[in-house]
Amino acid sequence: MSQFFQIHPDNPQKRLIDQSIQIIRSGGVVAYPTDSGYALGCHLGDKKAVEKIKRLRSLDDKHNFTLVCSDLSEIGTYAKVDNAVFRLLKAHTPGAYTFILSATTEVPRLLLHPKRRSIGVRVPDHAITHALLDALGEPLMSVTLIPVGEELPMTDAEEIRDRFGSQLDLVIDGGACHLEPTSVVDLRELPPTILREGRGDVEPFRE
Repeated sequence: MSQFFQIHPDNPQKRLIDQSIQIIRSGGVVAYPTDSGYALGCHLGDKKAVEKIKRLRSLDDKHNFTLVCSDLSEIGTYAKVDNAVFRLLKAHTPGAYTFILSATTEVPRLLLHPKRRSIGVRVPDHAITHALLDALGEPLMSVTLIPVGEELPMTDAEEIRDRFGSQLDLVIDGGACHLEPTSVVDLRELPPTILREGRGDVEPFRE
């Protein structure tokens, strides 16, 4: 059964954040709150943890994984960002968006789309997520926690524990999250392509 930490959504307790990071660094899979539903996260490039998430979500190799980053400079390490894309990212981060970009060589191959060599990147607007990222010092490999056969992300930590506790190492209860998933915008070529309309306002990305 997974551990269950109740962490304050505005003032995360450092002790619990540090314990969460220990679990992530040791290969654990964590359910954690974001600004658009709960997500599953693990240490960047941990193959066993990534495979565990794939099984839980029934994902194939074509699914775009997301690197949840602390800021724009971290995105630039893992994704190719020119001046025009940088301006778009700066105007819309942090926020409920996932941006698809071409990956740099810093991204582990197991996270890449097999043909496009693309990666999703995102900077959430949520205090617990940022506390985790600050303590970890690198991005979290992440996917939205949308159960198989459903369309919306899970928003309640206790329900996540009841349904998936045996398959997770940690559930972080940060209170209720928004029901809508992120908006997904492909920025590999401009003008952008809107792949999914979610919580983030997509109007600025239309031609």
